[in-house]
Amino acid sequence: MMTFPFPRQRGFTLIELIVVIIITAIVAGMVTVFIRAPVQSYLDVTARAELADAADTASRRITRDVRLALPNSVRVTNSASDSYLELLLTKTGGRYLSEDDDLSVTPGNVLAFDPLTPASKPNIFTIVGAAPSGLQAIVPGDFIVVNNLGAQPPVNAYNCSGQCNRAQVASISGNDVTLASNPFVVQTPSMPSLSYRFQVVSMPVTYHCAPNANGTGTLTRYAGYVIQPAQPVNAAAAPLQGAPSAALMVKQVASCSFSFAALANVQRGLVSVSLTLGAPGGNAGQLTLVQQAQVNNSP
Repeated sequence: MMTFPFPRQRGFTLIELIVVIIITAIVAGMVTVFIRAPVQSYLDVTARAELADAADTASRRITRDVRLALPNSVRVTNSASDSYLELLLTKTGGRYLSEDDDLSVTPGNVLAFDPLTPASKPNIFTIVGAAPSGLQAIVPGDFIVVNNLGAQPPVNAYNCSGQCNRAQVASISGNDVTLASNPFVVQTPSMPSLSYRFQVVSMPVTYHCAPNANGTGTLTRYAGYVIQPAQPVNAAAAPLQGAPSAALMVKQVASCSFSFAALANVQRGLVSVSLTLGAPGGNAGQLTLVQQAQVNNSP
């Protein structure tokens, strides 16, 4: 009887397997050494770019609102713990019909500033020229402001506790604007615009910066709350708490500040915003962005 030998089995010995594992570990370690630095550098650059983009987006939004601020309405408060920037946001403006106009040429309702002004409809005034339309259209709830000098009443649109230069719109039909009431006729002294101009305020806006040295602070935009005589400087209390709009603009705020300065010899002001984002010692480091915007203070 013939017998056939079993085929010899081939494989790795334990020593060979250990050698392969050791060689693989050495190669992996060498690859890690050479790849780790560029990968980490890429992650750091990406994180820093995200910080820069966040800071730029937030500062651009602030400067856009500042450029639309009602003349002489910017208010700034800085403290050791946080900073507040407030303004009255305008949407449009125009020229009102006045008692100095020739009503035979431009018929309509004058915006009365004197109780003795003959006005059959004292709460209605006519816009001279085309009425604003589209996104700039005047709607009920907007405020008509005239000659805001930002001092004491009756030329401070924030303070209507007594006299006032801010009137709320009740309705609008064509070029005729109906006011809920006419505060201009009770001003003492009356303060009409020398160029018969008015601005339309849509809402107050506050930027609240609450920094934290470890880079976990926030910048928040509040809007649509009730206009206050004194600047709101407490985000945990009314009117900012519970405001119709509260949008988180940016996180990772390490420090920030707002400033406002009136420019000499011109009716303009300069708003400066400084934002520092990022954690000290973090992979992305810290980034500081300073943005400035001019505000027109000519009422």
